[in-house]
Amino acid sequence: MVTKSPTVRHRRLGRELRQSREAAGLTPEIAGRQLGWSRSKISRIETARLLPTITDVSHACDLYGLASEKKASLIQLAKEAGQRGWWTAYDDVFASAYVGLEAESVAIHTWGPLLIPGLLQNEGYARGLMAARGNLDEAELKRRVDARMQRKIVLLGASAPTLHAVVDEFALRRPAAPDIMARQLDDLLQVADWPHVTIQVLPLSAGQHIGLDGAFSLLSFGEEDPEVGYIGGPGGDLYVEASARVRELRLTFERLADQALSPEQSAALIAAVRSEHDLP
Repeated sequence: MVTKSPTVRHRRLGRELRQSREAAGLTPEIAGRQLGWSRSKISRIETARLLPTITDVSHACDLYGLASEKKASLIQLAKEAGQRGWWTAYDDVFASAYVGLEAESVAIHTWGPLLIPGLLQNEGYARGLMAARGNLDEAELKRRVDARMQRKIVLLGASAPTLHAVVDEFALRRPAAPDIMARQLDDLLQVADWPHVTIQVLPLSAGQHIGLDGAFSLLSFGEEDPEVGYIGGPGGDLYVEASARVRELRLTFERLADQALSPEQSAALIAAVRSEHDLP
């Protein structure tokens, strides 16, 4: 079964099967021959480009000599690996795997130099951004805004990930309709009070800094799965998975957080910018 994009559990399953094969001392060619699979199938399963059937997983576990408990856990992982969330209803809007990865993360770190990060945008702000493209009719615009608002459910509930957002002060002051920006700033102040959300503002006084190259996010999945970096733009999406590159993004984020105001000072600045709008 081929999937559009791998879930975190799908990626974990592929990694577990690869590690089990290697522990058994089998090359992909030998394992494939004994299972009656091509080397390509082994590779696609282990790199999460192909979701194996329950039978496939069972046979691989037997070949690799796994204990019954381990076999059962991998079979369960295979059952869960293809499960999809709410975002599949918006496949026409979300063209990449990012939203699915975001929903399965345990921690999100995001840097926004020009705009309020997507997870913190309210409906009016998101609508204004999307309308600025000028190529969407009202029905498509509404659907995209609805999808953006649905995406925010990742921050709700008992299993919500922690979110640490660093936002450039310029994003708070970017000219927009006063009512839109005022309501967006109100929403930022409200969300900043949530226990699992940290919002810091990098002040304009920081001048030129390491984050001017552009926005990015880091998604963490706990100890079992490696951190993934994400850089999105008009030209497409870039996923950063090489450990050295992920470490560079992590260090960049930490430097930005160090330069930014504290959460308390950031809230005070957001409130000050909000007070500049003559709205209740």
